[in-house]
Parts: sequence; structure tokens; C-alpha cells
Amino acid sequence: MSRLDSFIRRMSAQRDCLNHAAELIRDLPGSVLELGLGNGRTFDHLRSLMPDRDIYVFDRHVQAHPDCIPDQDHMIVGDFLETIPNAAERMASKAVLAHCDIGSGDKAASVALAKALGDSLPRLLAPGAIIVSDQPFEVAKWQSRPLPEGVAEGRYHIYQQM
Repeated sequence: MSRLDSFIRRMSAQRDCLNHAAELIRDLPGSVLELGLGNGRTFDHLRSLMPDRDIYVFDRHVQAHPDCIPDQDHMIVGDFLETIPNAAERMASKAVLAHCDIGSGDKAASVALAKALGDSLPRLLAPGAIIVSDQPFEVAKWQSRPLPEGVAEGRYHIYQQM
């Protein structure tokens, strides 16, 4: 498979999983977390799916398209391991959806980051919250959920906080 085909499949899986997650939480009150702003594409997609929700975005630095940058109250800049543990103070409500786009291209580093985030991220999430991630997590409070039709196992991951 070419790198272009792989990219298209990854983006399609990401979109399909986010659309599915938005439907799963439709009737749950709470905010949304976006870990990894990048170019702002998924943040833009999330706000189009859920325009009335607070979306808190975390990233080491802001490099997104100007139209895809959250306001200052919702953009949390810094290392995930430093900003996530203290984020509850800034949030209006616990999150019912977290999108974790944390892969760096270095598989070992990405897995280690997911393991470290598994200690602090659950505190920001409400019971029943959905977690959509490009990396696998092993969190005792999270149960794996089925992927939407057409998304290959391992391409993306969906969990629910119990």
C-alpha cells in the first residue's frame, strides 16, 4: 500500500470514528477534549459536529490554519504530561468525548505517551465518556468499543470510560 493510500485510510478511519463517537455521546452533557491540534482539521470537524459544546484543545505548540485555532480559553499549550493533570481547573465540565491524536511516528514513544496519559486523562472524563485514539490504551476504567463499519481493527481505537 502506498503512503498516500495509507494516509487516506487513516483519515477516513479518524473521521468515521469521530462521527460515530459524536452520535454515541449525543445525549450526554459535557465538554470535548482534542489532544493534538496539528493543522486543526479534526478540531474543525469536531466543532462542526458539536457546535454547542466546549472543545478544549491540547498541543505542544500552535501551528494550525488560523481558522482552525480555538480561542484562548479553550487552547491549552504545553506538554500533555504537564497540561492534562491540571486541565480540570479550566474546564466548564467533565468531558464526554476525548480524541487522542497523539502518534508521533515513533511507535515506542507513542505507546509510552499513551501509557502515561492513561494515568491522568480519566480524571477529566465523565462516566460513559468515549475515547477515540490513534494509539491503543490500557486503562482499567476503559472498555474497548466496536469500531464503525469499514474501519480496520488496529487502525483506530474506541474506548468507553466506565
